[in-house]
Amino acid sequence: MLCRIAQTASQSRFYVFQFLQWGRSERQEIMFRKLVFSLAALAAAAFISPQIAQANDKAVIVLDASGSMWGQIDGKTKIEIARETLSGVLETLPADLDLGLVAYGHREKGNCSDIEEVVAPGPDGRQSIREAVGSLNPKGKTPIADSVKAAAEALRYTEDKATVIVITDGIETCNADPCALATELDKIGVDFTAHVIGFGLSEEEGRQVACLAENTGGKYLQASNADELSGALTETVAATPEPEIELGEGMEDGIDRPGSDFDSIDLAEADPALCQTACRDNAQCMAWTFVKPGIQADNARCWLKRPAPEKVENDCCVSGVMTDRVALVDNVHVTVLLAEGASNYDLNGRWDFFPMNGENASTESVEGGYGTEFTTTLEPGRYLLNYRKDMVSRYTQIEVKRGEKIDRDLVLDAGVVTVRVLPDDGGEPDRGGRYDLENGDARDGGYGEGTHVVPAGEVKLTTRLGEANAEEAFQLTAGQMIDKDVVMGIGILRIDAAYAEGGPEVEDSGLRVDVLSAKKSLDGKRKQFDGGYGPGNEFKLPPGDYMVAARLGKATAEQPVTVTRGEMTETVIDLDAGVLFVNAPGAYRIDVYAAEADLQGKREEFDGTYGEEFQVTLHPGEYLVVATMGDSQGPKKEKPVTVAAAERAEVTVE
Repeated sequence: MLCRIAQTASQSRFYVFQFLQWGRSERQEIMFRKLVFSLAALAAAAFISPQIAQANDKAVIVLDASGSMWGQIDGKTKIEIARETLSGVLETLPADLDLGLVAYGHREKGNCSDIEEVVAPGPDGRQSIREAVGSLNPKGKTPIADSVKAAAEALRYTEDKATVIVITDGIETCNADPCALATELDKIGVDFTAHVIGFGLSEEEGRQVACLAENTGGKYLQASNADELSGALTETVAATPEPEIELGEGMEDGIDRPGSDFDSIDLAEADPALCQTACRDNAQCMAWTFVKPGIQADNARCWLKRPAPEKVENDCCVSGVMTDRVALVDNVHVTVLLAEGASNYDLNGRWDFFPMNGENASTESVEGGYGTEFTTTLEPGRYLLNYRKDMVSRYTQIEVKRGEKIDRDLVLDAGVVTVRVLPDDGGEPDRGGRYDLENGDARDGGYGEGTHVVPAGEVKLTTRLGEANAEEAFQLTAGQMIDKDVVMGIGILRIDAAYAEGGPEVEDSGLRVDVLSAKKSLDGKRKQFDGGYGPGNEFKLPPGDYMVAARLGKATAEQPVTVTRGEMTETVIDLDAGVLFVNAPGAYRIDVYAAEADLQGKREEFDGTYGEEFQVTLHPGEYLVVATMGDSQGPKKEKPVTVAAAERAEVTVE
């Protein structure tokens, strides 16, 4: 049984709109679009619901304005989608809601301190927020932890608790530790609760963000599609207030007794006395736990237990023990060791005890917990004991006899491996660096750095940072502790573009840049290593020669570049292009052709669109604009135009 803390209606609410860099598959892009509109609808519902939005509520929107927001979905940038979504949500908010805005990454490139309270919380903040969001120019990094901290500190002197709902498909990029945020805010007097929704995260990535929820008494929910995301948002954003609980004699307020469950009951009323009575009326019951509504289900739930588990402080629950039926005796004590004779090492793994019937073990654990050592009380009988930690899982059988105590050492025959993925000699671990460990069927991994318990034997270690990869195998003996610092030896390539050499740089989000191989294959093609949209893209690459390509509208350019290990290489691609803007009142369609026809009398078509206005980036030259007026069969009007490098040409066709 797992108890989690529910959000109360009196809490001030913070909504973190976290739009991070996604993968490039069509499926993930579609899921991102669904995320944005699901967030808009549910956020509006949360504000409007009388259970959630009460008079004088305060809310702070924390908006991601980092450089990845220039990425496109179906031809539209993420920042544009965010602006439109927020504008729609703002129209639905009640007048008595004090609203503020915090943004990050919109003023400086590469600055993790670029966090700004753009609009202070207040009743007249809607128009200010709408205007502020419309002027944001994404360009920087993604300091998730520090931004949430800044928003929480903004309300530290109020009487309300600070609550954050984080939706993320990625990880922190500014070397902050979200796991330590709860402790830090508690020291400065901020009552802080975070609910984290991991959207499309792997199990390993989920552990990196789940700790923020676990350490603050919130919930971590996994969502792999839009429907699951909607459910997770409903569970966290639309949480209802906890009912008042009346306590009677023998009730332990704020106490959970996890494990040893043999029956559960859904309660129609939020009254722990009903659970206490159910336990008293069942001769097998030695203890009980009442779980408040909204935690495991909409209704309250009662768990009956045999034997009585140890108590754990948790606001989720009210518990009690039938003292006349149970005499707690710690008759089982187990300790885990890396190897025979190995020095003591903190192995905070998971213990579970499965009752056995003959040679078969139950699939449900009757007792369990975490630690290098574990002490519990078990009824007489045979059990299958399992311990698991990282890549190691060990089983052993124990027999509990009445009046006897068991003291058992469990030897893992394992070692400890600490991996750090370093960009270069003397550097700090890179949180974007991925590592994976394999030993037979056992696998585990993480990002940046991590420590894992690994079975003894041959271990395969693979690492990846940007486009750099490394692989090695080593022998691990039982009880051994190994540090593996993997130096990837990368350089960083930053790509921008200019309309012409020495001319203005491109700030258009539609700019596409790609990193290609310097040499062509036999079929004349170049291998693509990486790419992205918008200016200021940075790529982690092995040292060597590359070709960088840029595309904006119909203008393209390529430029060779050399990446040096341990250095930042900045290159500006000369597009040799200008901008053409066409205004054709009453036009059905606008098309742009080459000015000169070929020997067959045909003109090369460059681009076009439906409507009365059209803008496109082109290489310098002579062009012919053709406007189809009225409808598809309407008359065509033509006008020649000259496009010059680094200049804007405007033409009207009437």
